[in-house]
Amino acid sequence: MISKTKRSLSLALAAAAFTFAIPSAHAQAPRVIKISHQFPAASSEDGDFRDRLVRRFAAEVEKQSKGSLKFEIYPGSSLMKTNSQIGALRKSALDMSLVPLAYGGGEIPQVNITLMPTLVSSYEQGMRWKTAPVGKELDRILADKNIKIITWVWQAGGIASTKKTVVVPEDAKGLKFRGGSKEMDQMLKGAGAAVTGMPSSEIYSAMQSGVLDAALTSSTSLISFRLQEFSKYVTTARNKSFWFMFEPLLISKGLYDSLTPEQQKIISEVGASLEKFGVEEAKKDDQRMAEVFAKAGAKVADMDEKAFMAWRGVAEQTAFKDFAENIKDGRALLDMALSVK
Repeated sequence: MISKTKRSLSLALAAAAFTFAIPSAHAQAPRVIKISHQFPAASSEDGDFRDRLVRRFAAEVEKQSKGSLKFEIYPGSSLMKTNSQIGALRKSALDMSLVPLAYGGGEIPQVNITLMPTLVSSYEQGMRWKTAPVGKELDRILADKNIKIITWVWQAGGIASTKKTVVVPEDAKGLKFRGGSKEMDQMLKGAGAAVTGMPSSEIYSAMQSGVLDAALTSSTSLISFRLQEFSKYVTTARNKSFWFMFEPLLISKGLYDSLTPEQQKIISEVGASLEKFGVEEAKKDDQRMAEVFAKAGAKVADMDEKAFMAWRGVAEQTAFKDFAENIKDGRALLDMALSVK
């Protein structure tokens, strides 16, 4: 007969072996991260590249983290309203978002510099911000607000209009216009336009109803939100554009800080690896937008250097001046940005 002591020892050893063989449910459970954005879900490789970028990011991070990080993606503002996303990141009520940073200008006025008219004139210049003093200062400002940049994404934009071609400042006079940021609106007002603010996801219904005569937005949004259905004129970003928007993939810093060092490394490296994809796809859409609008019957125009400099003159007297004078450390931040060529 097996003694009581031996039986107890056998049971203890079996229990220990079971514990080591099968990790706890807590250790196995993946961290689920929610990503929100305002853009249409991409059903193919021709779909909105911003949604595709987010999905590539999620798939690669899940793969490299061996499933310890998983993602739920909410396109089309299906998780929360577009203008609520920056505030939700600040409060750790949202995990991640791909969103125009200037949409947070009401809460963080300094970020309006990321949609300042004529300040950035090429993708290459915009991407150089990342390692320049202006990029480091943006990182600091956002970190203080519980936000961290994961992927740098810049987009050029064009002008869709139902009334007339808009190339030089005089063309904007009298039009009901959507600019996209406080500073962009100031320049348009300086050119004589009547400005109405709204996220790009609301432009379609505003143009359809006549609330807007013209709208500035990224080339990709001009396509994804089907603005060619109402627009008779479009000015592209194929040559020059005064509208370059910073639209990064962001994460709540509180969430990022709660991850393991290895998970942080994976997220940061995968995010950076997608920046080339973002530039390439944005450039493709600058050309594709012109083709989409032309096919729909719109008159297509391009902006040249002379027209760009005319807008720069208006911007300097309106948006630049206001930012330098009325935003905390605005002059220093603007000078940092202007130093990036």
